[in-house]
Amino acid sequence: MVQIIWEFSVHPKRVSEFESVYGSTGDWAKFFQRSPRYHGTTLLRHTDHANRFLTIDLWDDQASFAAFKHQNETEYTSLDLRCEELADNEECIGTFVTL
Repeated sequence: MVQIIWEFSVHPKRVSEFESVYGSTGDWAKFFQRSPRYHGTTLLRHTDHANRFLTIDLWDDQASFAAFKHQNETEYTSLDLRCEELADNEECIGTFVTL
């Protein structure tokens, strides 16, 4: 299993919307659920900075995520563009192997 971790700095007025889109039952999770190799999303909010978040997406392996993204490129890009305005900054921290 791999965990793909993203960090977001969310526009303060968009925090609620961000949480509903990026949470475990949000738009991204529903989209990823099309793949049997996706195993869920965890959304974390920083305790000292209410607009700083991490998402952790759990996949069988990096190749599974890459294949899903490639096969669904148009929808992935569309959802990504729609969500772009929610965060002031977005960075992929990396892909980590579950030990």
